[in-house]
Amino acid sequence: MPSPFPGMDPYLEHPVLWPGVHQGLITFMWSALNAMLPPQYVASMGERVYVVQPERDIYPDVMVVEHPSPQPLTAPAREGRAVVIDPPWVVTVEPVERREVFIEIVAVGEDSQVITVIEVLSPANKAAGQPGRDLYLTKQREILASRAHLIEIDLLRRGEHTVVVPYESVRRRGTWAYLTCLHRGGDGQRYAIWVVTIRQRLPRIAVPLAPGDPDLALDLQALFNRCYNEGAYARRIDYAREPAPALADEDAQWADALLRAHRVRQ
Repeated sequence: MPSPFPGMDPYLEHPVLWPGVHQGLITFMWSALNAMLPPQYVASMGERVYVVQPERDIYPDVMVVEHPSPQPLTAPAREGRAVVIDPPWVVTVEPVERREVFIEIVAVGEDSQVITVIEVLSPANKAAGQPGRDLYLTKQREILASRAHLIEIDLLRRGEHTVVVPYESVRRRGTWAYLTCLHRGGDGQRYAIWVVTIRQRLPRIAVPLAPGDPDLALDLQALFNRCYNEGAYARRIDYAREPAPALADEDAQWADALLRAHRVRQ
């Protein structure tokens, strides 16, 4: 069953659901690219690994809380009398290993030169002060300093502006909910951007290769639809509730009417 939304489904931005969406999009993109690429290229999946001490709720299910014992604790006093200590709650926060996958299109051969890097942003990439953001921005700078092309796909409304094109340069053009940015290697401060609202389908974007080879066309909506269907998200989402993050007033009214009509059709 397809999503009731024509493009990105805002309910899938929930931090509990997003990791599966992210992995699904990368996997289906990897498969689609390898089916389209000329024989002198191959798409491969790379991975960043880092460890976090979570302090915010962008990381679900990371704390183990041990409830207090019903028995009071005692400790010896200097004069031989026991001191009663009320039992505490013991909270253990375990360091969490985070893995983020991305796609590299490389030239087939001994050097395996990286031609294009494709990133789908995660909440950690957009969270100020988090190691996932610092690591991502470091890699972003390294790619921009090279001849490789960089495609950044941001399907998350919450968080800091992270794609390389400056926020003000995009904001002056209009409003959007989701953004894809392409920086071609060696193009300086020129960017191609695709922006959509929640009322629009996701775009068909250009995927550049080495000089002399034509761009590929990658249909993000088709990839998202496959991810939604094969992830069985229609069975997992409660559309009677508000999405997280919430929609702006006009979009919320539009989404409410859309979902009412969807329930009638069912």
